[in-house]
Amino acid sequence: MSTGTLLAIIIPIAVIIALLAVGIALALRRHRLQQRFGPEYERTVEDADGRMAGERELRAREKRHDALDIKPLEPTARERYSREWTGVQDDFVDHPEHAVHDADLLVTSLMHDRGYPTEGFEQQMRDLSVEHGRTLEHYREAHKVDALSTEHKATTEQLRGAMIHYRSLFNELLSDGGSTRRAHA
Repeated sequence: MSTGTLLAIIIPIAVIIALLAVGIALALRRHRLQQRFGPEYERTVEDADGRMAGERELRAREKRHDALDIKPLEPTARERYSREWTGVQDDFVDHPEHAVHDADLLVTSLMHDRGYPTEGFEQQMRDLSVEHGRTLEHYREAHKVDALSTEHKATTEQLRGAMIHYRSLFNELLSDGGSTRRAHA
């Protein structure tokens, strides 16, 4: 076989192998992002200008998150937060709107003590999505009801649901949420 014939066979094979390797790498990266972000992956991709832009946004979130000093709570702080949560839940019976607002403040305080920036709801959502993507929808829904309750437009059932939603994220943050930060650092 001549050199030209060998090159005509080897070059296309090498190109196909390279394309397969790139495709596999992209698929593995996509799968890792889907696993890490859970439902937030699809939500971000839908809100972006395509899958690549959405995935770029998620990788930027990871990079920002990795620069944060997220830390577990000391046992005494964990106990204090548990007591405060119990108080907020107890207050719900007599003052549901007030309790929902207090739940929002308590979750924000817990985020702050864990090391999350609390500079605005949208940024909080992006920062939390890296380790808490599976409970993020709870926070989003609870926050909507809290906004309604400040205008006295939330029903008791919506307020009850908001407390349940806040509790989901609260419990995950309180227990460190199965922190994946060190595994990805």
